Amino acid sequence: MTLTNRDIVELTAWRRRLHQHPEISNEEEKTASEVVDFLADTAPDKVLTGLGGHGVAAVYESGKAGPTVLFRSELDALPIYELSGVSHSSLVPGKSHMCGHDGHTAILAALGRQFGRERPARGRVVLMFQPAEETGNGAAGVFADPRFSEIAPDLAFSLHNLPGVPFGEVRIKPGVVNCASRGMRILLEGKTAHSSMPETGVSPMMAVSQMMPALPALGRGTFADDDFSMVTVTHALMGEAVFGIAPGIAEVWATLRTRRDERMADLCAAAEALVEKIAGEHRLSARYDYHEIFVASVNAPDAVEHLQRALDEEGVPRTEEALPMRASEDFGVFGHSAASAMFFLGAGERYPALHNPDYDFPDDLIPIGSRIFMRTARNLLG
Repeated sequence: MTLTNRDIVELTAWRRRLHQHPEISNEEEKTASEVVDFLADTAPDKVLTGLGGHGVAAVYESGKAGPTVLFRSELDALPIYELSGVSHSSLVPGKSHMCGHDGHTAILAALGRQFGRERPARGRVVLMFQPAEETGNGAAGVFADPRFSEIAPDLAFSLHNLPGVPFGEVRIKPGVVNCASRGMRILLEGKTAHSSMPETGVSPMMAVSQMMPALPALGRGTFADDDFSMVTVTHALMGEAVFGIAPGIAEVWATLRTRRDERMADLCAAAEALVEKIAGEHRLSARYDYHEIFVASVNAPDAVEHLQRALDEEGVPRTEEALPMRASEDFGVFGHSAASAMFFLGAGERYPALHNPDYDFPDDLIPIGSRIFMRTARNLLG
């Protein structure tokens, strides 16, 4: 159940190689190929590629009846210039692993090494290397892939490293752990005019200025409430970058966030009604669409119990502090068909935050994360 020193050295080197060659969401073709090649020596009983895009699933069979237990990591990086200064910094300008998905992938590869040496006693293990987590379409794409039925799990587990939490400590609880969210893009259209005669056009300027505060005002409750909702304006664009034209078009982007999926429909309806009202008052046409849709991640109590048992047996400290999180995670999709749970593994209290340009996954988390997952798997499957 443990990794050798050589394993840790090789997994660390591989993680750093992934870090140097990041691919953003929906572009993870080479990263997926790296995973397949790295796991080849472990001789999985089945390997599915191209799942939901560039997803890879490696299956280790016992040959005996039992549950299917899935462990998931993410393949994608972010469109961020790296400023960490580490020797293995990204070699791809403007792209980097600033969320630690390279480290999560190494943790799953560590499981592959161990199951390659000793298969589970019953059931089967699925290592799911998922694409496009950052954009919210990865898990949904995997789930919608017809071949997913070949590996459909009874239980599903995942982890995420978490700066700000003491190194090696875990945060875990049943219930909601990550909010539902989606990006709303609002397009307003009027009529351009010469800037000397703005009255001859229909400008979206006043509508945009009203929407900026009105959209956030749709938020309700505190984060401790199940009916919590939040709207954050993230981007606005109006007209052309010239002085001679009064604008005729505009865009406003906002992120809608709720603790529960059921609340999201109400928040969307309220935002749409607000947009229609303000646009109508200013003689504008309005359209809107949604992007980067994340369902809430909800930890099933029985799945949490399996993880808690493993944590206790491995001597890893755990609390429920800092949960749930406002941030979103697309692992919630796996909970729609399986008992699923995710935990958060401390990267250090003063460690650079996720999505910051100076972040780099702490390699010493690789053996800790794999121990927790391996203990969970062996407890369930022998």
